Amino acid sequence: MLKDSIALIGFMATGKTTVGRALAKYLGDDYLFIETDQLIIQKTGKTIPQIFDEEGESKFREYESSVYEKVSELDKVVISCGGGVVLNKINLDNLKKNCHIILLKASLEEIYKRSKNNGIEIRPLINKENFKREIKKILNFRLSLYEEAAEIVIDTTKKKVQQIVREIVIKTHLKT
Repeated sequence: MLKDSIALIGFMATGKTTVGRALAKYLGDDYLFIETDQLIIQKTGKTIPQIFDEEGESKFREYESSVYEKVSELDKVVISCGGGVVLNKINLDNLKKNCHIILLKASLEEIYKRSKNNGIEIRPLINKENFKREIKKILNFRLSLYEEAAEIVIDTTKKKVQQIVREIVIKTHLKT
């Protein structure tokens, strides 16, 4: 079966949402951009931090798995996955059925810089007091999971969005 969807995985602040939107636009009107965290927010009527505070991480992961099960069945989508997608193998198994799994990664310093400038307060797993240390700890734990799941790995540290989009298109053969 020919895969015609893209799942962007990676740690926070690696460019999944920005690149995903640009990629879907580049691929044309047939393609839909989906951000899984936004689907969870719509489904629950709560922000991600509210879900973590009120229902806990395990309930959030249940919502997350439910979303991945549904979006993995769609054709011609670009999916910006939450950073924790790799914590449940079932999520990845579902996505791999129809999606090219692409890891967007960046240097720790770049993630730190982007996170600092981009709403660290909405990251429920990051200790706000020592968020650089927390980012490093979580990233170190997840990095091998991301790399194992990925079909393609792209470092976004020093690249412009359109350069990343072109690289994805070339490596997946989605559009010539």
